[in-house]
Amino acid sequence: MSARSILRAAFAASALIAVGVAPAAADPTGLWLDKDGWTIRIQACGPDLCAVVASVKPPLDPATGQPQTDKNNSDAAKRSRPLIGVEVLSGMRPNGARKWTGQLYDPDRGVTLGGNLLELDQDTIRIEGCLLMLCGGEDLHRLK
Repeated sequence: MSARSILRAAFAASALIAVGVAPAAADPTGLWLDKDGWTIRIQACGPDLCAVVASVKPPLDPATGQPQTDKNNSDAAKRSRPLIGVEVLSGMRPNGARKWTGQLYDPDRGVTLGGNLLELDQDTIRIEGCLLMLCGGEDLHRLK
């Protein structure tokens, strides 16, 4: 076998290996923007992922002129706490390729429910949850 044949065989083998390698999973940690202009910060919390509200729009409640609060919380004692810093994802654990499963807190409804975080690509995630028979989700985009 000539040197040229060996080189071709090595190149062909390398190309086949490269095709078989799956792309690296996106890293969902970081700052993400939702459709309403809110941001959430996803971070490691021990072996799990969690997320807190990093900013809200508008930052002040139009009715009171005060910072937005968790006014819809089903726990009346938590309704006056500022939304910034409220945990909205907790106990998110890997559950398949590019999928995390755990708890979601929905500040619009004031409820916690089971849900998923799906890594669509390195700059897009989808948060999905179901309440009774109603399911929904939202795409978030990474802030650089």
